[in-house]
Amino acid sequence: MPQLPAPDYPADVRARLVADGREIIARYPDSRSALLPLLHLCQAEEGYVSRTGMAFCAELLELTTAEVTAVATFYSMYRRKPSGEYQVGVCTNTLCAVMGGDAIFDELKSHLGVGNNGPDMTTADGKVTLEHIECNAACDFAPVVMVNWEFFDNQDPESAKRLVDDLRAGRPVEPTRGAPLCTYKETARILAGFPDERPGAVAATGGAGPASLAGLRLAKGETPGAKRVVHPRGGQVRNDEPQPGSHHLSSHDAPQQTSASDPAHPAGPAAEEGE
Repeated sequence: MPQLPAPDYPADVRARLVADGREIIARYPDSRSALLPLLHLCQAEEGYVSRTGMAFCAELLELTTAEVTAVATFYSMYRRKPSGEYQVGVCTNTLCAVMGGDAIFDELKSHLGVGNNGPDMTTADGKVTLEHIECNAACDFAPVVMVNWEFFDNQDPESAKRLVDDLRAGRPVEPTRGAPLCTYKETARILAGFPDERPGAVAATGGAGPASLAGLRLAKGETPGAKRVVHPRGGQVRNDEPQPGSHHLSSHDAPQQTSASDPAHPAGPAAEEGE
């Protein structure tokens, strides 16, 4: 059956969103480019992108609701249904999976009593929405869990269960690195392009973690210190760093004598298919 038109925001909410929306649009030479942050703005208001939010974006940008819907349904960062105050994403891509990500996800589903998709992804108290994520882009710290896009590295099933229990109980939770944790609506407003005004939050974001920079240090010819980049969860630290004086070749080094550059070891012609 055809749906009725989406209801409008209350007058006071609409006035506030219009002011914020026009500030976002003014950042772009083409207003259509503001659609992604505008969707985050609507998500910051309701916790998800509702039909009302999509109609609002369409009106403000002079687009059709179909054009806005096509974008909102393409990106998984936009929620289409009400969800929890904390979005807990467990990476189940290859490296995290083999390091324990699948086990973490299965344990959390059972522990929280939630399902894999749809409305039963959120706990009854509305605190936690659980989802699997294909990649958190933090393979150096696998397995990784994210809460509202902040990193919780080197997790295991027990630490992940403690994490969600603390979130539901309102106890302080600190990410492994990055900015202090905030609610999903607050995160969405930051993603819309508005500053994080919490004292010290911006300074706390920092840069890449030590494990992510290990390859760069080696490429620059720097000798790693004795400290291990990532400690195993088992507790015992292995000192498997390269010994002093050892050298690691990289693309930054001078050309080496290979079959392409050493006349004594020429590269033969490429074989034809079937040879």
